[in-house]
Amino acid sequence: MNTSSSVRVDEQRDASNDESVRHDGRKPTELRPVAFELGVQRFAEGSAMVDFGDTRVLCSASVLPDVPRWLRGSGGGWVTAEYAMLPRATAERTRREVSSGRPRGRTQEIQRLIGRALRSVIDLEALGERAIVVDCDVLVADGGTRTASITGGWVALSLALDALVANGDLNTVPTLDPLAAISVGIVDGVSVLDLDYHEDVGAQVDMNVVATADGRIVEVQGTAEGAPFSREQLDELLDLALVGCRQLTLAQAAALRDDSA
Repeated sequence: MNTSSSVRVDEQRDASNDESVRHDGRKPTELRPVAFELGVQRFAEGSAMVDFGDTRVLCSASVLPDVPRWLRGSGGGWVTAEYAMLPRATAERTRREVSSGRPRGRTQEIQRLIGRALRSVIDLEALGERAIVVDCDVLVADGGTRTASITGGWVALSLALDALVANGDLNTVPTLDPLAAISVGIVDGVSVLDLDYHEDVGAQVDMNVVATADGRIVEVQGTAEGAPFSREQLDELLDLALVGCRQLTLAQAAALRDDSA
């Protein structure tokens, strides 16, 4: 079943800069409109199209009947990811990385991040000796492609686990804690949530945060693009990111619930 859902972040922070309005009309604490469409690939065990504003990523989860060689005989499974930016995902066409013979460093870094994030919240022992590959293909890039990939990839992975049970390959669904990722940053001196490309290129601080629904942090990637930022600013950005991740996990749950109805 194909379903879609959308969400805007609730105003849960009482900060003095919340009256600021961004170039697209959002407040600093607002996500872009987020939507999920499930079951978009017929043959994948799990698939989801995720939109963060104009950023659009197709995520699919494929179950393989084997694990990497170094895991054979362990009884446990594996989750990994691949990431690609399609040629016209951006304003100008970029060459497919396969034409150069290997993925670029940025691509390798992002797909490793996606794999690490998803493995952190799944019971790999309960998966048995099988692997799940989560493919994330960026159709439109307007900032936040890695965070959208993690958030949509989690949905695709959840659907694949349900399919394993439905097909009789597993008796119960392995534990998969709710997980999402979001970008935060400082733009024109203001801490903001979910940067689009316009904001990202001019940000004084750019940060990506991966976290669970209950506020546990999986990974933080943060950089000062100019002058260093303070511990107080870091804490504010982390608080803002955790609010965003919580909102995203609620949207994931709503999409999965609608799909199963």
